[in-house]
Amino acid sequence: MARYISLTLTTRGVSCTARLLDNVAPRTCAAVWEALPLDGQVYHGKYARNEIYALLPVFSAQDPGKENTTVTPIPGDVCWFHFDADDLGNPGYGYEASAGVRDRPELIDLALFYGRNNLLINGDQGWVPGNVFATVVDGLDVMAEACQSIWMDGARGEFLAFARAGED
Repeated sequence: MARYISLTLTTRGVSCTARLLDNVAPRTCAAVWEALPLDGQVYHGKYARNEIYALLPVFSAQDPGKENTTVTPIPGDVCWFHFDADDLGNPGYGYEASAGVRDRPELIDLALFYGRNNLLINGDQGWVPGNVFATVVDGLDVMAEACQSIWMDGARGEFLAFARAGED
C-alpha cells in the first residue's frame, strides 16, 4: 500500500504530493510518517543548487541511518539529512542567530529537489549523502516555480510544511 505526503509552502499556498519509498527507505519513511505534521522555516540550497529545505529539531527516537542515499538527487527527490551543530555551525552558511540553527546540538534537514544538476558537496564538509525517502508524483512544476521565487525573491517568512496526504 503506497503512502503519500504533501509538501506545502505555506505563505505562497503551493503544494505538491510525494509517494513514500517504503520499499527502499523503510526506516526513514517510518520516522517521517510517525512525526507528521512537521514544518519549519524554508531555506533555499546554496551549494546543492535546486533545493529547498527545512531544518527541524530531531523528531525520531531512532535515527534511520543511511539508506537509499544519493549525492546526485534528481527533480522530485525528497531527502533526509542528519546534521550536528558542527556541521552547520559556520557563520558563513548564513543562518541568522535568531533562527537557532547554530544552537541546536542536532538537526534534521528535510529537503525537496526541484530541478536538475544537483550535487551534494560542501566545501567545508565534503560529500553530504542524503536518504531519498520520497518522490514527487504530482505538482512538481508548480512547486518548482515557487522554489524559483524563493531563490529570487527570498525565503524570509516562508515555511515548508510536511503532512500526511493519504494511502492507497
